[in-house]
Amino acid sequence: MDRLDELSLLVAVIDAGGLAAAGRRLRRSPAAMTRALAALEERAGARLIERTTRRLAPTEAGRELADRARRLLADYEAALETSAPDAVRGLLRVTGPTVFGGRHLAPIVNAFLDQHPDVRADVTLHDRNLDLIDSELHVALRIGALADSSLVSRRVGAIRRVTIASPDYLARFGEPKTPADLARHQTVLTTAVSATPEWRFEAGGRPRAVRLDPRLRVNDVEAALAAVLAGQGIGRALSYQVADELAAGRLVRLLPDFEPPPLPVQLLTAGGRFMAPLVRAFLDFAAPRLERLAVLRET
Repeated sequence: MDRLDELSLLVAVIDAGGLAAAGRRLRRSPAAMTRALAALEERAGARLIERTTRRLAPTEAGRELADRARRLLADYEAALETSAPDAVRGLLRVTGPTVFGGRHLAPIVNAFLDQHPDVRADVTLHDRNLDLIDSELHVALRIGALADSSLVSRRVGAIRRVTIASPDYLARFGEPKTPADLARHQTVLTTAVSATPEWRFEAGGRPRAVRLDPRLRVNDVEAALAAVLAGQGIGRALSYQVADELAAGRLVRLLPDFEPPPLPVQLLTAGGRFMAPLVRAFLDFAAPRLERLAVLRET
């Protein structure tokens, strides 16, 4: 392990609050982390981390060294950017929701790779929001309001949660006029979105929850949409997931006056002042292309 790696390890341990969490961030085993920290303490001639059965805490010497390490590492990154400000190369790690990522984010990554032959990409599609730091991800596409965070965000559009049914189902059972009418209808619940059998609407600016007795529960979005298209019942989806089906008339949008407010769609990155050229280049490439997508223009 070189000297800069040792300093990065110390900073990671203090920021993460433990060897195991820091090891996941740095992709090192707990044993390797323990050995490296011991070697750094031997080199520094001082105990840097106090270890107890419940937590780790930096000593005064550890805090001082970590503060200096942060400045040194920041200067090192800045020097690299200054020496090659336009260098777009290396491995790009991107994440996003499964369906949206497959339909819209992955093609943008492919187009970015076509323009940058020195770039490789690792795309992780998951409907659970992955932590960018712990998972060592550069960019995430997120749907919905964000919790308070130090992450840098850029809004690229909005979508809605819509209620839908097939024309065949509506011809047989009629169309609900209010959310309360859903009690007498067959419904298809996507348990991957919510295990609770209820849908939320809004009436007169006030939220309203409607309890359901689903005829069909499905843990996969695409399978649930297939059931709705087959006339099994009324379902719910994000507007981008059914944009083509609505435009072609294969599905009908129900209860539009009771839909919840739009959900923002944003690109996130942990980079700030010293954002890597690769990450900045991808954000500048991806954001305008996402903003032009018709499926993200819900208001």
